[in-house]
Amino acid sequence: MTWQTLLLGFAVGVFSGMVGIGGGILLIPGLVWLFAMDQHKAQGTSLAALLLPVGILAFWNYYRVGNADIRIGLLLAAGFTVGGYFGGLGAQYVPDLWLRRIFAVTLIGVGTHMLFTK
Repeated sequence: MTWQTLLLGFAVGVFSGMVGIGGGILLIPGLVWLFAMDQHKAQGTSLAALLLPVGILAFWNYYRVGNADIRIGLLLAAGFTVGGYFGGLGAQYVPDLWLRRIFAVTLIGVGTHMLFTK
């Protein structure tokens, strides 16, 4: 399982670094499918993986060529921290099936919007 876990992390990291998506878009389904986790455990595990050091090297590649706004990034991180606390707290009261459906509808909505708009 260790090598599968590292391989999943590597694949998600490469894709995330290339297109800037949150690792959770790929990581959560991977944890559900490959490791038979329920939605709550997959989301919690994804959040554990996304703690501080994960994006630093990808960020550095963008920053060094002028493609990152530090001020906005830090403000987003502050909002994300507080919002993440309340979102994580609230998610514990949502049944697993509904949490999975909310996640899926969100992915479909975002994907559809990005696919069909300029």
